[in-house]
Amino acid sequence: MSSVADAVLAELRPFPEDGSRADGPVAADATDRLLLDEAAPLIARDPDGVVVIGDRFGALTLGSLALGAHGVRVHQDAITAEAALSANASRASEVLRAGHALATADAPATREPASLGLTGHDLLEPGLLTGARLVLLQLPKSLAELTEIAEHVARYADPAVTLLAGGRVKHMTHAMNDVLGASFARVSPSRARQKSRLLIAREPRSDVGPLTYPVTARLTDPEILGAITPPAVPGVSVAAPAGNRAPDGLTVVAHGAAFAGAALDHGTRFLLAQAHRWPHLRDVQVAVDLGCGTGILATVLGLRYPGAQVIATDRSAAACASTTATLAANGVRAAVVRADAGDLLPVPDGSVDLVLLNPPFHDRAALSTDAAHRMFAAAGKVLRQGGELWTVFNTGLHYRGALQRAVGPTEHVAQNPRFTVTRSLRKALTD
Repeated sequence: MSSVADAVLAELRPFPEDGSRADGPVAADATDRLLLDEAAPLIARDPDGVVVIGDRFGALTLGSLALGAHGVRVHQDAITAEAALSANASRASEVLRAGHALATADAPATREPASLGLTGHDLLEPGLLTGARLVLLQLPKSLAELTEIAEHVARYADPAVTLLAGGRVKHMTHAMNDVLGASFARVSPSRARQKSRLLIAREPRSDVGPLTYPVTARLTDPEILGAITPPAVPGVSVAAPAGNRAPDGLTVVAHGAAFAGAALDHGTRFLLAQAHRWPHLRDVQVAVDLGCGTGILATVLGLRYPGAQVIATDRSAAACASTTATLAANGVRAAVVRADAGDLLPVPDGSVDLVLLNPPFHDRAALSTDAAHRMFAAAGKVLRQGGELWTVFNTGLHYRGALQRAVGPTEHVAQNPRFTVTRSLRKALTD
């Protein structure tokens, strides 16, 4: 790797942290560096057509620019990763400018390095990959997500494309080779270095069928059927659903990176089983599915509380795309907002009646509860006084105290061998 690239990586931070936490992430890890070392000669020969997918904090994108790439197209599923890239791009811009000036001292400047020459793409789409000849990928933990990425690269990139997919050896499986082999004729591993390894894929197959994702399934689980039925309230009439009959199930649409795919995960199932205790129909005017995934809870809210304003939000682009498709498949109208921990909701703080939450407890392969605590704080911010947060979580995480501090009095509603469901009432706590 070049001295400029090393200098750029030294500027990066694991935004929004400062990198000082002993158990925190690092902005540029061994996998990032291995990917950039393998990419360096390829970029030197052909600096155009570079695409980066899954960049966590910007190391691959900014490192590619430092190696001489003439513009980089980027797809980051998490909006938090986009924010990290933006912050680190600002930090590294001066180093990139100096490196560019040194490299072009004897040539007319044709690009302004302060603009960095990168283009972000919210979605994994053909436009991201058209003409791509080098794709750098931090391997996702999900084979479904890897399948969707590999299929897009093989179908829409230049036939001469090289896909460099890197990960930590302990998180890599032979199934990843098989997934790449379904879309590429040549897949080979690199030598391991500092516990990281690359899978190198070339020669996209021409005999592949249609894209696997998104997938669609019809769910008729009793927990769903019970939850989508509007609760009876004396004196309140509920409009009959389309076709004058109650829904007999729920259609779910899932992209590869969406949690649980087109299935009902166990935590959500357990939360839905408590729907008979959720607020009455007349008490819910605004409801939020916080961390919407494939949109199952948002769709249930729309069917259970007809006439209520339903908002679904997630930091994942794949989750938001899945939720949008799931809502449409069930004829439910709701706002879908891609944001971190409920930021940018289209309603005032203190105006939401009901929030449903099944928080994540992994950040890629690492156990992390940071996102859950941000989501608890967000729920406390948007709920009105007396509004309710219903949360399901792995029992061993012991979230009740955190929920009580962030939202208000928290009741233990139900528990099975794996999960706990709580009800938090929004109320300002005082000494």
